[in-house]
Amino acid sequence: MVGCNFFKVKEEKIEDVKKVAPIARVHEKYLYQDDLSGIVPQKASDTDSTNIVERYVKNWVRKQLMIAEASRKIQFNEPELERKILDYRYALMIYEFEKYYINKELNKEVNEKEIEAYYAENSDNFLLKQNILQGKFVKLPKEAPKLEHFKKLFKKYNKENKAEIDEIKSYCYRFASFYSLEDSIWLDLNEVLQNTPLSTINDKADFLRKNRWVETSDDNFLYFLKIEDYKITNEEAPLEFVKDQITNIIINKRKVALSNQLEEQIYNRGSENNDFEIYIND
Repeated sequence: MVGCNFFKVKEEKIEDVKKVAPIARVHEKYLYQDDLSGIVPQKASDTDSTNIVERYVKNWVRKQLMIAEASRKIQFNEPELERKILDYRYALMIYEFEKYYINKELNKEVNEKEIEAYYAENSDNFLLKQNILQGKFVKLPKEAPKLEHFKKLFKKYNKENKAEIDEIKSYCYRFASFYSLEDSIWLDLNEVLQNTPLSTINDKADFLRKNRWVETSDDNFLYFLKIEDYKITNEEAPLEFVKDQITNIIINKRKVALSNQLEEQIYNRGSENNDFEIYIND
C-alpha cells in the first residue's frame, strides 16, 4: 500500500497513456520514465544502469500486483491507511534530521576515566560468555629449524631478557604459521585453540585451571601455548576485555541524549515563539 506513494504511480486514462509511452503497466496503473528519476547513480556504467532500471521495474510490477491482490481480498480503512503512510513519512524525515544533527554534534572521544567509571558502576553486567586467557601461542611447521632451542626459550620467556625476546620474535616472524606473543591482551580460548588438536577438549575451564604450559602436535605442526592468566565463563570480565564494548555503550548513550536534547530544544523554542497551540475540548 505504501508502494503506491513511493513509486509515484500515475493513474491515467487510456487516451492519456497514448501521449507518453509507459515503461510498464499493472492493470490501470502505469510506470513512466519520469518515475525513474534519481534511481541510477551518476557514475554508474551503462550495464549497471540497465540492471538497476530492470530491477526497479520488476520490483514495481511485483509490488503493484501484490497491492492489487490485497485490495481485492481486504477492505482497507483508507483514512487509517493514509495516516500510517504519513506517520511513516514523518518518521523517516525525523530520523534523517536526527542522524544529521547527531553526526554533527556527537563527541566520539571517550577517555579512560569514563570507561573505568562505567565499568565500576556496571561490572555485574559484564559477565563472560566464554573462557578467556592471557598468554602466548605459537604454531610451527615440524620442519622448522632448531625447534628444541626455540621451545626452551619460549617456555621460560623472560621479559627482562630483551635479547631472548628479540630472538623469539625473530624466529616466529620467519618460521611460525601463526603466533601471538602479546600476553597483556585477553584472548578467547576457543579462538586460540581453533584448528588445533586441543579444540576437541570438552572441559575448557578445567583445562585452564590445570595447565600453564601446553605443547601438542598433529601431522604437520607443533603447537606451544604458555598461559599467564585466565578467566572462566560467567566470571566478571576484565576491563580490558570489554573496553571497546563500554566505549560503544557510552557513545550510544550520548546519541540518545543528543536526540532527546534536540527534541526538547525544538519544543521549547516552539513554545517560546508561540509556534503551536493545543486545543482540548472540555
